[in-house]
Amino acid sequence: MVEQQESDKAEQAREARRRGAGVVAFLVGLFVTLAFFAFWPGLPHIIDWGAVLAAMVVGGLARWSCRSWMTRTARKKPGSL
Repeated sequence: MVEQQESDKAEQAREARRRGAGVVAFLVGLFVTLAFFAFWPGLPHIIDWGAVLAAMVVGGLARWSCRSWMTRTARKKPGSL
């Protein structure tokens, strides 16, 4: 019974880390893409809706790749499920 509770707490902690890392990855992807569109020489220095949507897509891809990488590495660790 105690082992089950400890396992559940460890899984909840792992999921909280994955969620937090996903949020950070999304924000980094979003801001990096917006910075690219805002400061790249030769592009119009206007953030339009297309740039915002592209930044959101890049942020989503960054979040997805971060969460999948964390899941894959957690499976490789000994003692994880």
